[in-house]
Amino acid sequence: MGHKAVVNNNWTVANLLFLESPAGVGFSYTNTSSDLYTAGDKKTAEDAYTFLVNWFERFPQYKHRDFYIAGESYAGHYVPQLSQIVYQRNKGVQNPIINFKGFLVGNAVTDDYHDYVGTFEYWWTHGLISDSTYRILRVACDFGSSQHPSLECMKALRVAELEQGKIDPYSIYTRPCNNTQSLKRKLKGHYPWMSRAYDPCTDRYSEVYFNRPEVQKALHANLTRISYPWKTCSDIVGNYWADSPLSMLPIYQELIAAGLRIWVYSGDTDAVVPVTATRYSIDALKLPTITNWYPWDDNGKVGGWSQVYKGLTFVTVTGAGHEVPLHRPRQAFILFKSFLENKPLPS
Repeated sequence: MGHKAVVNNNWTVANLLFLESPAGVGFSYTNTSSDLYTAGDKKTAEDAYTFLVNWFERFPQYKHRDFYIAGESYAGHYVPQLSQIVYQRNKGVQNPIINFKGFLVGNAVTDDYHDYVGTFEYWWTHGLISDSTYRILRVACDFGSSQHPSLECMKALRVAELEQGKIDPYSIYTRPCNNTQSLKRKLKGHYPWMSRAYDPCTDRYSEVYFNRPEVQKALHANLTRISYPWKTCSDIVGNYWADSPLSMLPIYQELIAAGLRIWVYSGDTDAVVPVTATRYSIDALKLPTITNWYPWDDNGKVGGWSQVYKGLTFVTVTGAGHEVPLHRPRQAFILFKSFLENKPLPS
């Protein structure tokens, strides 16, 4: 857990609270080791809510402030589920401590059926897989669960992975880490093909960095409670994941009807949860359009595109991979500020 203010030109945009969730990822831990083998969506949401309630008690100066929940990737499940709990437990409460106003998700796992359809279409239209594999995927993975795919679906996905080759699926136009290592010496750290903001070896560097004793000490990580090294992803938690609903769309419908602010954004070079997957999921909500598709401005060039629906705003960020703030930090800040102000992107 971390807490910081986002500052631009000496004025504060928001206070950010970072939560490692569920227990067992990053430096977070549990006193009951069996918890690592029973994690799932419901437990994660309940634990996160308990954390929030206790955090506000410990830091009462933040009570009643406008509060938003944000996350990326599989947080496409975590964020709406936690939002639903906060919303439901605030019902009938005058001046609630958690003054929940809305949520923001990026490249978000949303609906297994539409995510599959949109992902396979993205792979095919971007030349990553063959026509035949595209056809097989659409049949083998039809109406399947992304967390617990069928054997036929897993086989088809393996073929697709082989056809894609050694690319970075999280940012398809970035050279993967293994390739840049050999080129780094030749180019002395200059990569003309990519943004300075993103280094494809970030994962590799972070594992080394966060396992350094002096870094752990500086972060006050409780090493006596953690019997495993820091990793970017927890294999135990991931491999033993329990409940994972097929769709978040019913929660979207409930929270849209409640009038909460909901923004969904998508980096358009991500092949893991691609822009097409998100668009299919949003289309399934059948929301009326308020402002039709338009390009938004980033210092005189197109930063991406946006569409405003009744109850939901969708934004794309051009050239960004799976984690938009990592790949396109300036554009991500424009997006974040627009979300907080509830204003359309500059055009």
